[in-house]
Amino acid sequence: MAAIASTLIPNPNPSSNAIVSSLRSPPSFIASTSCLFGNKFLVKPLLAPTMRAQTKRSDGTAPFQRLKPIKVSSHTFDVVVVGAGIIGLTIARQFLMESDLSVAVVDAAVPCAGATGAGQGYLWMVHKAPGSDKWELAMRSRKLWEMFAENVQHQGMNPLEMLGWKKTGSLLIGRTSQDSAMLKRRVDQLSEAGLRAEFLSHGDLLLKEPALMIGKEGGAAFLPDDCQIDAQRAVSFIEKVNRHFASEGRYAEFYYEPATSLLRSGSGEVKAVQTSKNTLYSKKAVIIAAGCWSGTLMHDLIRDTGLDLDVPVKPRKGHLLVVENLNSFILNHGLMEAGYVNHEAGTLHSSVSASGPVDAESLSVSMTATMDSRGDLVLGSSRQFVGFSTEMNESVINRIWERAGEFFPTLRELSLRDFCQSRKVRIGLRPYMPDGKPVIGAVPGLSNLFLAAGHEGEGLSLALGTAEMVANLVLGSPGTVDHAPFALENRLWA
Repeated sequence: MAAIASTLIPNPNPSSNAIVSSLRSPPSFIASTSCLFGNKFLVKPLLAPTMRAQTKRSDGTAPFQRLKPIKVSSHTFDVVVVGAGIIGLTIARQFLMESDLSVAVVDAAVPCAGATGAGQGYLWMVHKAPGSDKWELAMRSRKLWEMFAENVQHQGMNPLEMLGWKKTGSLLIGRTSQDSAMLKRRVDQLSEAGLRAEFLSHGDLLLKEPALMIGKEGGAAFLPDDCQIDAQRAVSFIEKVNRHFASEGRYAEFYYEPATSLLRSGSGEVKAVQTSKNTLYSKKAVIIAAGCWSGTLMHDLIRDTGLDLDVPVKPRKGHLLVVENLNSFILNHGLMEAGYVNHEAGTLHSSVSASGPVDAESLSVSMTATMDSRGDLVLGSSRQFVGFSTEMNESVINRIWERAGEFFPTLRELSLRDFCQSRKVRIGLRPYMPDGKPVIGAVPGLSNLFLAAGHEGEGLSLALGTAEMVANLVLGSPGTVDHAPFALENRLWA
């Protein structure tokens, strides 16, 4: 989801022809001779000493700061990635670490200014369906995230500090006998698919989560190995890994530079991305990974190509409520209600006013609850189609709080008004695809142009598998996961 609370600081020299680095600085880390997915780093600091010496914020990360622009010596790269969310940055990382190609990342803002920065950060499998088109991609991404966290630890760093990595386990909760029957079937399916899964009866569930209140007919599917991350920390870490390759002339960032058009050769190949300030030539591939903006961006970029393609990625607005310092409330695992599965798969409804009363037919609210890496309670989640509006709607926040109170009696005893000074609201736009699957692959009719978008609320959980798939497609390497379910053919509207 797209965070409207992201701190955006203007380019310190807007007229310069320069790379503007992201303004966030994560905790400092040192590269070691061990590897992340097989590529060795040099034994040297990846951050300048002055940055490493900065005082940390209360959440353990370094303060935001303005980095000096780096002058560009060449505007030609092997790969140009448009979009600096989790999908775009992990795609860049994949090329940098698994090939010798050079990469440029372009964005109209900075990392975590879009969907990535506003999510809950869960990498759960409990609500996913074995055998579905997305299952193998989700399983591959899960494995890659686990490898990522393990390698961070092997390099002498703390995955919790660097990535917000926590092995919380996840609970998919039902309150009726019908829910329990469905959850038992899901546990059987997840177990057959190779995951540790267990059905918890009402009594067993309350032993794990005493704050819950469900009927005696209720229960939960429990996956003890499910994990979550902090998107801001994970993106900061990935960004620093990518920047390691800048000294080799293989990586550059062009932030605050919206892409405005594509340049093609006489044979029709996409050869460059024109931004508001630069022309970035690509020798091998241009990849559009701009989240919910991918549909409208593609429309603008191909306007003069003569092709009549419509990429049906739409923004799907969501609110999350973060309650700070609620020390009296204990949550031991990540939770979501069973209805979340249908909530996530909901279809397009008509728009409603972003500031007025909520139209019940256009809004879907389903309970999710996590504790973030700072120990704050994060409650969700809402879904509605209101275009690109990111205005906060207080009535949606009230609905989220009320829905959480149906599961947690302690919250019903508290008034949301009491938390005016200790709450935050994350608002973002998920990239929705009508068929519920991301589009990943070459764009028909535009050689060298690729698309990776439409992950809805699964961008974090599917990011590493998506990055691997895109790199394999561009490089012509055999894929670990079948690409066919995500190909663009027959999924773009003409």
